[in-house]
Amino acid sequence: MSLDKKWDVITAGDLFIDLILTGFPSLPGLGEEGFAASCGRETGGGAANTACAMAKLTSQAALFGVVGADEIEWFRGRFSERGVDAGMLVAHRAMPSAITVAVSTPTDRIFYTYYGPNVLLPDLLRRPETREHFATARHVHFAMPCEPAILGELGCWLRERGTTTSIDVGWQETWLDDPRSREALSHIDWFLPNEREAERMTGESDPERMLQWFRGRCPCGVAIKLGPQGSAALVEGRFRMVPSIPVTPLDTTGAGDCFDAGFLHGILSGAPVERALRWGNICGALSTEAAGGIAGSPTLERVLAAS
Repeated sequence: MSLDKKWDVITAGDLFIDLILTGFPSLPGLGEEGFAASCGRETGGGAANTACAMAKLTSQAALFGVVGADEIEWFRGRFSERGVDAGMLVAHRAMPSAITVAVSTPTDRIFYTYYGPNVLLPDLLRRPETREHFATARHVHFAMPCEPAILGELGCWLRERGTTTSIDVGWQETWLDDPRSREALSHIDWFLPNEREAERMTGESDPERMLQWFRGRCPCGVAIKLGPQGSAALVEGRFRMVPSIPVTPLDTTGAGDCFDAGFLHGILSGAPVERALRWGNICGALSTEAAGGIAGSPTLERVLAAS
């Protein structure tokens, strides 16, 4: 780690209490009832998943977000157990923490969500003390659809202070369709969409054509997650697709977030892009062998053994 940086990575984004129901042979339809084989309660949200997965890979990780005051000690305890610093969490006294009920089968999933105090994140990101916190990290990862104006301004400001950035917005149609988002990406080092999100932005269905579209419009690096097929990026202007590894999935929740963790850990370790893609694929695939977005994330030793 750089001597003038406290953290390898700070992840910022929406935080949830996840209630995870698994073991359904298929998703129940309207008016039907399904019975889960198991139920778990865990911290949720892309920022949490990626931070915990990076800490497990030995990155020094911290987390930024907002939760209900009644639950903040539970959140801090859960993150501390996983080696993630939660000292930047903001407690909101008027709203309970956001919650998501995740219903998952081996091949599909559905979510029911209360967004809660996450609505305050844009205002928190505008605060001078927030950006000063972010500048203490080598890298800041936005696991959220950060407003384009805020994202571009923060990306520029952090780059001037030696902090690199990345973003995974998830399936947020308004953000993906907004022309201002493409402009904001010019100030971000890495954009990490999945195939469906990239298709929404580009209008292309072929991964190579997607990446070429981004190359002509967004000067940031782009790595596209292709699910069981692996991932792809342009490396020195040439298309590279890296296959995933075979697994028997139990729950796909958080697989993309764990890909982000493996990929970013590789980039921050100085690995070539193709190796970082490989690490991302391994982390994403192995994470599906356990329920939730955190429990299945692998150790660095397991990633290296599978490389």
